[in-house]
Amino acid sequence: MSLLIAAPAQGQRIAKYGADFLSGGVDARALGMGGAYVAHADEVSAGYWNPAGLSHLTYPQISYMHVERFAGAVSFDYGAVATPVNERSTVSLSLFRSGVNDIVNTLNAWDPDRRQPRPNYESRITRFSAADWALFFGYSRRISDRLTVGTTFKGIRRTIGDFADAWGYSLDVGAQYRAGPYRVGVTVQDLSTMLQSWSINPDAFRVDCVEERNASGEPVEYFDACRARDGTLLEGNAERFNAIFSQELPEGGTALVLPVVRLGSGAVWPVGPHQVALGLDVDMAFDGQQAFAPNIGDVSFHPRIGGAFSYRGVAELRAGINRVQIGDEIGLDVTPSVGAGLDLAQVSIDFSFGDFTGLTARDLGYTYRISAQLTLEQPGLKRGGSD
Repeated sequence: MSLLIAAPAQGQRIAKYGADFLSGGVDARALGMGGAYVAHADEVSAGYWNPAGLSHLTYPQISYMHVERFAGAVSFDYGAVATPVNERSTVSLSLFRSGVNDIVNTLNAWDPDRRQPRPNYESRITRFSAADWALFFGYSRRISDRLTVGTTFKGIRRTIGDFADAWGYSLDVGAQYRAGPYRVGVTVQDLSTMLQSWSINPDAFRVDCVEERNASGEPVEYFDACRARDGTLLEGNAERFNAIFSQELPEGGTALVLPVVRLGSGAVWPVGPHQVALGLDVDMAFDGQQAFAPNIGDVSFHPRIGGAFSYRGVAELRAGINRVQIGDEIGLDVTPSVGAGLDLAQVSIDFSFGDFTGLTARDLGYTYRISAQLTLEQPGLKRGGSD
């Protein structure tokens, strides 16, 4: 029941983790480099990392990534397509889903009088899914040979079974600048501030106060917990819910997701027929996250660093640090990532491994990411319409 009771309360609040399902990043190449990709993004995944990078596409691209966390309990899927529309403009469309399936609902499997499961409680248990969806529409414009800019319109849909759902909309903006091997980038996520509006379905929280029914299915006995002090049966479901669980029925409300500024820098150097890339990013959040994050007041800082070595443009090895935490109890804690990729003409396959929790807590499993990217290098599809 804890998940259900945690549904948003009425009123408006700052949501520190309101769009957290999107914070893990996309594209196994980028994640293998620790997510230090704001300045490096120059293909279809730029629709997520920095929309300005879409302008570096020469041909249309399609990408897909699948991630499983916590021994498969949480799944994440991402798909995107991007295409140049003229010499200076590029558009993209990205779809995200993060979900937890088969969550147990024991709302009517509990005996509130005896404080134990009801007889044949298995038949009273139902299951539901909690899913978060997001749709991004990106646009990029080349200003000069060195400077590109872009924007992304984002819409999200969040559901907790039939119990609650929310909608949210916001806008990202980004820019990239390149000079020789060096590059810098900036993305302001949720520049417009995302307002998530939650709705609660009271009928989904309906409790069964009938302790016993006759052969015809008609109630003959009710739980004492559903009765008022004078012995009369509580009429409203809100009163019954409060009496049984000692909690008020959740109500809808709104949550604000504040902007996050993502600063990126990097460089790409040729080494003979090979290539070395390095990246350093820092996210600045303004929502008051202070636990385990370097901060100045309500502004917290989240650094990422990564690198990659490409062998003749065919095979690539990557490594990085995607999270740094500091606290009195944990000291300095860093989360590394590693990855590899293979580029076969128009198709690239990438793999990254970014959560080593499973090494010490096997029940949590491991986190791996696999992504594939297809570049449509076909006549007539090249930017400008020629080959």
